[in-house]
Amino acid sequence: MAAFDPEEMIARFRDRAAAVRKRPLPPVAGEERQLFIAQAEADFRDFAIIGDAVASLEDGVLTLRIDLNPPK
Repeated sequence: MAAFDPEEMIARFRDRAAAVRKRPLPPVAGEERQLFIAQAEADFRDFAIIGDAVASLEDGVLTLRIDLNPPK
């Protein structure tokens, strides 16, 4: 088994966030469409937050530092 690389994990989350942005809308309408859009927005936000993290791995403990302050 390969060693865990937190930077690789973060890169995968960045890729997932980008994929959600490119995800086409399915041929649904009405409430189902709104639910799909809401889920895509939540997925993007969650993946993007992790994708912006700074990771450290010390003594087997993974720490993700995430700055939620708005950009200045």
